[in-house]
Amino acid sequence: DYQQDHYQLHAAHTVNDQLTLNGALHYTYGRGFFEEFREDDDLAAYLLPDITIGNETITSTDLIRRRWLDNDFYGFTFSADYRPSDRWQVILGGAWNQYEGDHFGEVIWARFASTSNIRERYYQGIGDKEDFNLYMKTSYQLNDRLSLFTDLQYRSVNYFAFGTDNDLRAIAIGDNYKFFNPKAGLTYVLDQQNSFYAYYGIANREPVRADFVDAPNGAVPEHETLRNIEIGFKRNTNKYTFALNYYLMDYTDQLVNTGALNDVGSPIRTNVGSSHRAGIEAELMWHLTPQVSWGVNATFSENKIDDFSEVTSDVISGELIVNDFTDTDISFSPNVIAGSQWLFRPVKGLEAALLSRYIGSQFLDNTSNSNRQIDSYFVNDFRVSYTIETKKIKSIGLNLLVNNVFNTQYSSNGYTFNYVLTDLIVENFF
Repeated sequence: DYQQDHYQLHAAHTVNDQLTLNGALHYTYGRGFFEEFREDDDLAAYLLPDITIGNETITSTDLIRRRWLDNDFYGFTFSADYRPSDRWQVILGGAWNQYEGDHFGEVIWARFASTSNIRERYYQGIGDKEDFNLYMKTSYQLNDRLSLFTDLQYRSVNYFAFGTDNDLRAIAIGDNYKFFNPKAGLTYVLDQQNSFYAYYGIANREPVRADFVDAPNGAVPEHETLRNIEIGFKRNTNKYTFALNYYLMDYTDQLVNTGALNDVGSPIRTNVGSSHRAGIEAELMWHLTPQVSWGVNATFSENKIDDFSEVTSDVISGELIVNDFTDTDISFSPNVIAGSQWLFRPVKGLEAALLSRYIGSQFLDNTSNSNRQIDSYFVNDFRVSYTIETKKIKSIGLNLLVNNVFNTQYSSNGYTFNYVLTDLIVENFF
């Protein structure tokens, strides 16, 4: 049960033919909760004392708990768009945003309520995030064939959270980040049908609250840095359009899913020192006849971590056990993804489509263990739409979509964890 109320004020002013100014103020108020019925939970987990009735001591109870998020998000954005000529454009802008979020929990019903009072909070954590950025984007048409662009951004993030988490752990987390994110690229038009492009950029991203709170073994998460290069080719004719793109994404301290989930089902992430994602993306749209078109796309990639350490623990002794892996696959990263789209337009206004997608096998964690793997799957959807045009109404659209039209059984997600019990490794995956 969650609600957001949005308030925005936008202003734009054209100074002259070359300069336009834009600004906006915004405020969003969000609040909501989810409820869980818990069977035989310990009273101590909710800061409640045991109950003594006669000679019997009650230490646990069935209950319903409600977990809240109450947050305010506000700030402003601005930009100046300067176009001194048809060949040159410069945009200078930025933003300042503030996020304030409260996380807290209540017990709204209990079979044995102990000393609890209605609306009494058994945990409360406060988070605060200030985000400021400045950027300058430029694009320049050097000649009829070659155009260049740059995008330079400075970003500052101040983030902290304190209080107690839902498992009653005291939290005092956060950090200050200062990022410089430059990007540059070019496009070369060979002729009316063919063009090439190249791009290089550096981007930095901070950990989120869950990365701090759910960090495996109490590790402090680091921000991740991405260096991305892309080179591509496009061809556009009356019969077909074709695009081919090569990308290399080189990461430092990438935050990747471990394969485990926290207590509300969100993925737990951890930093890996050096990793990369590289591949080729291809797209083709072919107009076979005026009534029939076929579109296909595919990505063939390699997603690897140079060195990865899996940390498990012995349930009895609590001793940490480290397993090291090299050149291992990144979790939830299939090496092959493909899609197909057949479009049929037998008469004006009527369109039928067969939508197909193939997802290659992927690992649930970062150990390349075949026992923790989601098998590849191929699924087809069918869509039909009909558009009616009238004199008074421009168009009326009717749509029907049937997902998984051939009733394929497959798994698209899952989680895993393992631990050591004396000398026996116990694995679970779902």
